[in-house]
Amino acid sequence: MSSIRFRSPALSPSSKPNALLDPMRHRFAIFSTAILLLAPVFFPALAQTVEPGLERAVKWKWNVAPPTSAAWGLPTREIPVLQQRPSTQSGSAAALLSAQDIYTVKKGDVLIHIAKRLQLSVAQLKEFNALETDFLKIGQQLRIPSPEEKRLLKSTPKSSAAQTTAPPPADIALSEVLLLRVFLDNQGFGTGPISDMPDPLFGKTLHLYQTARGETLDHPTLVERAKEYTRDTLGTYTLRADDFRFIAPPKAARAVSEPADKPNPKAKPAPTPPPTYQEMVTADFLAYRSPWEFVAERFHCDEAFLRKLNPSLGTQPVAGSLFRVPNVMPFEIEKIPATGLQPSADPSQPLSATITDVSTLEIFRSGRLIAVMPVGRARPGLRGRGEWTVLDVIAHPRLATLQEDRVVQVEKRSPFYTNPNPTPATVRPVLAQEQYLPPGPNNPVGVVWINLAKASETTPQSFGLHGSSVPAAMQTLEGIGGFRLTNWDALRAARLLPTGTKIQWKP
Repeated sequence: MSSIRFRSPALSPSSKPNALLDPMRHRFAIFSTAILLLAPVFFPALAQTVEPGLERAVKWKWNVAPPTSAAWGLPTREIPVLQQRPSTQSGSAAALLSAQDIYTVKKGDVLIHIAKRLQLSVAQLKEFNALETDFLKIGQQLRIPSPEEKRLLKSTPKSSAAQTTAPPPADIALSEVLLLRVFLDNQGFGTGPISDMPDPLFGKTLHLYQTARGETLDHPTLVERAKEYTRDTLGTYTLRADDFRFIAPPKAARAVSEPADKPNPKAKPAPTPPPTYQEMVTADFLAYRSPWEFVAERFHCDEAFLRKLNPSLGTQPVAGSLFRVPNVMPFEIEKIPATGLQPSADPSQPLSATITDVSTLEIFRSGRLIAVMPVGRARPGLRGRGEWTVLDVIAHPRLATLQEDRVVQVEKRSPFYTNPNPTPATVRPVLAQEQYLPPGPNNPVGVVWINLAKASETTPQSFGLHGSSVPAAMQTLEGIGGFRLTNWDALRAARLLPTGTKIQWKP
């Protein structure tokens, strides 16, 4: 009786091609894993999909709440200020002194070696510190001039000054895109955070302005009109000590006791680390994280663009620092009142609004378009339908949660039936008492919340129209709330829309 043998498929001739592919599959698996692991390092913008600090919080139910106090801002604290050099240093430049830039003399230090390490000449170091001799004492403190201070010193040759200060951004000031963005913003047609670069939002707002009054302005005519109304696209702003009521202290102040041997002037400044959720809920006020963020929002611009305009300013500018800024009406956060933001309705000039494609808020007075503002939704899929109504406004809003998960719909199915009205699953709250995100410009819903209701109802929806802590990413990052505007646009909207204004949702 003959026997029957079965050959394993793995050893059969027909399986050899698959066996040859195994190393390739293995390499591909390693490559794919490496990409997934390294993507957050090399492409953080692609890896981040939720506002920093809210990675878990976006899954919970949140309610808006009014502030508990009329106080607005951080308590007064001692602020670093640019000061004039002492009068005893007569004959030298009236340079500005930054208190934290100090070098303490140690045993073995020699003036020429210190100057070399600071990338200064001995003459510059002596002039800036009013030194009459080259002799130093252990423990003696030497002030380190900034590039601007170094340029002002008499002992700085012109060629050296040219190397330590960036050329004025004349090309930026002449940018047509910047001119049009500043012009549109001052006309009430927001293009998002201002920069000198075009983007789809800028193009859309530009088109809305061109067709807003029943006429189509050709591009050259529009540019000429912008030049007529905008004398200068850039202005200046001096950071004030009082501004620091809205700027959080740096997380880790850099102690300048000994400068690096070889500083890299081309290195990009390290971004201010975002707060954790625990830091947010334990704070009393969610302030700006840096002077850069404060000034950028004050003048409606992108923070990266602001740094481009001011390359010689440090990572933590102090009071007295001079910024170049877009020439727009400033967003004065310190003047936002706790009540009384909304206007009274004027029957002779009725207002209405539309939200188009959940991306643009358009406000009309007597049928004429008077304002355009970019909109972003706090979570995917959030949208409205039909007609809604503007209710009241909550200034300085807080957010409250029990860390209760948002309702999950449970569908009852059988082989022949699917329930068209699924029953919400019962979710037990995690906390016994509400937890709050305090007010401030970096609250996820910003500085103003506008309550909205469906049609002619008076019960506010759980999601309203409000500001944002991420103006440059409010249309891409998931967060908390409803329909986001930049903080400066949210304030504009609150001051334009009286109670009872109808909002139409359009695709």
